[in-house]
Amino acid sequence: MKQRLLQEELSRKRRNSPLYRLLVVIVPLFLLISAASIGYYFATLDQRLYNSFNLAEELILEGEYTNAVELYRRIYEEHPDSDLAAKSLYRAGEVQNLFINQYHAALLAFLRLEKEYPDSPHVLPALEQEADIYKNRLRDYGRAAALYQKLVDRERKPADRFLYELADCYFRVNNFEQARIEFENLLKMWPDSSYVAEVRYRVGVTFSLEGDLGAAEKVFLQVIKDLPDDPFATEALFSLASVLEEQERLREALKILNNLEGVYPNAEAVERKKTQVEERIKLKKRAI
Repeated sequence: MKQRLLQEELSRKRRNSPLYRLLVVIVPLFLLISAASIGYYFATLDQRLYNSFNLAEELILEGEYTNAVELYRRIYEEHPDSDLAAKSLYRAGEVQNLFINQYHAALLAFLRLEKEYPDSPHVLPALEQEADIYKNRLRDYGRAAALYQKLVDRERKPADRFLYELADCYFRVNNFEQARIEFENLLKMWPDSSYVAEVRYRVGVTFSLEGDLGAAEKVFLQVIKDLPDDPFATEALFSLASVLEEQERLREALKILNNLEGVYPNAEAVERKKTQVEERIKLKKRAI
């Protein structure tokens, strides 16, 4: 009984002490301020993120590319669930690719984008830049071909350009048969494409490089007939001369080369080829 009375007396004294009264006021006030601060932080978070993103955009205009990339990264890394995370990751990769030549870092950013935000509208533009980096910067035509195939499969526009790039990747690794297949697919699917003249010509080139000179000749003659005013008709004439030379039809080749003088843009190439064909004609005459 005495112990209970003692505890009540101590409790009463604590409640009446200045410190206790101060704590009763301060603790709820602290909790209220903390809750308000947290609420304010999250209420203004989107605006602050947009401000950071816009600042990064301004830094790009000022040529401060590295600082811009760092801002984009912070938005993505510190707020991966925000509406700006995917866009910031894309822009970081884009700036690294286009402005500061950090191609591997750009590829890493684009790969993260595709993996972590597969439904983002920035994934396809990122794939396009990845393909360009592999093809035109790193000369990794195999990986570039795989990415261009993705773009073709996903019907990314302009689809004819991506199919052309896909075919060109196969061409550059000397897979002429597959390159021709893709070129011919382009001709079937987009007969009005701006690539048609070049593609038709390059189909002939694939036959020539494979040693199918008859097929190459046929294609080149068709290009010359159908597109007489196109620059690739001139290219087809020059290539036809080479095909005829390989078939020992030297006088036919020489006639074409004479007609190309003053017409073909590479005058030195025409002159070299002419000299070569004329020498071969002379050698044949001597042999007779």
